[in-house]
Amino acid sequence: MRKHYLDNIRWITVVIVVIYHVIYMFNAEGIPGVVGNITGLEVQYYDVFQYLTHPWFMFLLFMVSGISSRYYLVNHSDKEFLKSRTTKLLVPSTIGLFVFQFIQGYFNTRLSDAMNMMKTVPAPVAFLIMVASGIGVLWYIQLLWVFSAVLIPIRKIEKDRLWKLGAGTNIIGIILISVLVFGAAQILNTPIICVYRFGYYGIAFLLGYFVFSHDEVIEIIKKWCLPFIIVALALGLAFSVRYFGENYADVPVNRYPLYTFFGYFASLAFLSAGAGYLDFTDAFTSWMNRHSWGLYIFHYLGISIIAVEVGARHILPAVLVYALSLLAAFVVAFILYAVISRIPFFRWAVLGIKKK
Repeated sequence: MRKHYLDNIRWITVVIVVIYHVIYMFNAEGIPGVVGNITGLEVQYYDVFQYLTHPWFMFLLFMVSGISSRYYLVNHSDKEFLKSRTTKLLVPSTIGLFVFQFIQGYFNTRLSDAMNMMKTVPAPVAFLIMVASGIGVLWYIQLLWVFSAVLIPIRKIEKDRLWKLGAGTNIIGIILISVLVFGAAQILNTPIICVYRFGYYGIAFLLGYFVFSHDEVIEIIKKWCLPFIIVALALGLAFSVRYFGENYADVPVNRYPLYTFFGYFASLAFLSAGAGYLDFTDAFTSWMNRHSWGLYIFHYLGISIIAVEVGARHILPAVLVYALSLLAAFVVAFILYAVISRIPFFRWAVLGIKKK
């Protein structure tokens, strides 16, 4: 039986990611690669939304992906799993860069100093720069493909022994896992490009697969939903107060205990609440679930267009720029998804949709 709460958690989290990226695009914390402060305010207190979401929303998505991978592998072979993940994840994040996402790369270069450099290099090199810059939000599906590929040899070695052991995880074990998450956050982090955190996000995926794919464990966290929410709110408040104004997404802040503990317990709070109250489907949730993939893949392009052509030019009041950015994120994403998903080859190359 399909776990509708996982679908609902996924699309709701993607919507949170969209809102986050709008605020992130015009943040006043000096994080590079975006337009930055357009309000003229010395402090943008609403920027705290970034601090209250960044430590956990991608961690949660990787955790949900791990759970979903386990459910998929119950009725499919390892070969089928890897093939489907390659089509869905690897193709759009590699071939898709050359077919479409270089457009996102163009706007990303305009948001950085790379545009000036591109004027001094041959056209083929400039195109390759746009291709590389076009990765953007696709880092998530690149990492997810790596974790999916690594899962296959792990499964062959552990032969479900570790997975069965995960079924016995009690509330004490669930809490102590937070220490494991902190340790994982300290390793396998790439320099310069801070989003490629193989340790932090890898442990989220593996926890989803080996621990939280068990109904017994889900029932436990459902009973502890309210305490998890309280702990997550307390940690989120403490993290925001302590590090507001600092670069939360990069070293050293994203390695600190407050970051990782908040990320883990907020994910538990969302997962437990979702399992308890979001296990249903209706016309709206079904539509959002079907379109959340396109929303994730394309939303940043809409934000970037408004940021470059409107926000950076300071031709409208800041509040309208924010509103237009949010609207463009959804409209551009849904239109592009509707169009590209119907075009042969492009739907495979850009969205990983196999020929129907």
